[in-house]
Amino acid sequence: MKIVVVDGYTLNPGDLSWEELQKLGSTEIYDRTPQELIVERASGAQAVLTNKLPFRQETLRALVGLRYIGVTATGYDIIDVSTARELGITVTNVPTYGTDSVAQHTIALLLELCQRAGMHNDAVHAGEWSQSKDWCFWKSPLIELAGKTLGVIGFGRIGRRVAEIAHALGMHILAHNASHKEPPVYEEFVWATTEEILMAADTVSLHCPLTPETRGLINAERLRLMKPSAFLINTARGALIVERDLANALNQGKLAGAALDVLSGEPPSPDNPLLKAKNCIITPHLAWATREARARLMRAAIDNLAAFLKGEPQNVVNP
Repeated sequence: MKIVVVDGYTLNPGDLSWEELQKLGSTEIYDRTPQELIVERASGAQAVLTNKLPFRQETLRALVGLRYIGVTATGYDIIDVSTARELGITVTNVPTYGTDSVAQHTIALLLELCQRAGMHNDAVHAGEWSQSKDWCFWKSPLIELAGKTLGVIGFGRIGRRVAEIAHALGMHILAHNASHKEPPVYEEFVWATTEEILMAADTVSLHCPLTPETRGLINAERLRLMKPSAFLINTARGALIVERDLANALNQGKLAGAALDVLSGEPPSPDNPLLKAKNCIITPHLAWATREARARLMRAAIDNLAAFLKGEPQNVVNP
């Protein structure tokens, strides 16, 4: 079997090993592949692994002999799954590898909004503390989370883990999910609608998948429901937010701050309005990328392919 990894660098920039994958077949690994070279590089492959490189209808139809696509991520919107199904190509993902890492980064963003540790570190190193007339100073309001309300939109594995940590910090939890199965056992938890969360929460954290129904979920109309003192956090998918509307809300003081690990276009265009918006923290889609999470991801992606080769496919997204 010929196996091609089209964009392996993000998953493995050199601190992991491809050895177990190479045991499954003749393997070609590319750090990055331009869109126009996908067909050339994947030609003749029966299996392809991709992290963020899209496989659309025309690409899939051009890859005669392709039987398997392993998405080395949880989200698989980069794959035209209906065309893959039509062509008999099995598509798998890795659903659970990054729960703790993404939850940890979500809380890190929340704490940064409340404490601005990075800003104050920069100020100290710039000499502001040395020159201060007082024994301490702060450049932004400092916010205690205990007693505040966190609203979680999308209460799957990651949303639940974020809520669990936030609850340990003393926060009350509101959650919205398509299903209300298995509410958490701790107190200070209430199921709510999206609108109820936006109106009541001091911080809203997005953890829902990107679907036609959730695209643009957070827009001007819904932002108007939020408290001017509230924060918005997104570690899910950038297109859940209408970015111009969020930038306007921040710049007009209608929202206290936002912290985002994802944008609608990645890397972002230099004219993305959020890059210059007030009180907007942006990290480069790294919540998933701890070494521990990437090691789990690689192991699971290899296990997915091994299971497919045994005729027992797992984590199939286009059955």
